[in-house]
Amino acid sequence: QVQLVESGGGLVQAGGSLRLSCACSGGTFSVYHMGWFRRAPGKERDLVAAITWTDGKPYYVDSVKGRFTISRDNDKNTMYLQMNSLRPEETAGYYCNAVLWPFSATTKSTLGAWGQGTQVTIST
Repeated sequence: QVQLVESGGGLVQAGGSLRLSCACSGGTFSVYHMGWFRRAPGKERDLVAAITWTDGKPYYVDSVKGRFTISRDNDKNTMYLQMNSLRPEETAGYYCNAVLWPFSATTKSTLGAWGQGTQVTIST
């Protein structure tokens, strides 16, 4: 059974940066397209960015383009999300999961289980 462990969240001021990590175990990480999702209080969990397993091609929702960078290290079974110029409205729990190609803002996860997520809080 695949297990996902997110880390790297925290409290930062608006305009600050964080780097999130997603460690995958119990499965063949390298064959999954992977994505980062976030869920703000009272809202749905939505895709933020995704990356293919074949060539590491990234996808970003419009609101994070130019500020976030997704990457992966298949040898380490780990995915990353570098987040710069953070905004208060991006305060949320951030989660990783496998996703299907093609990617879009409405892409959903494909693994039934979620990790505990990592909380990102951006202060004004």
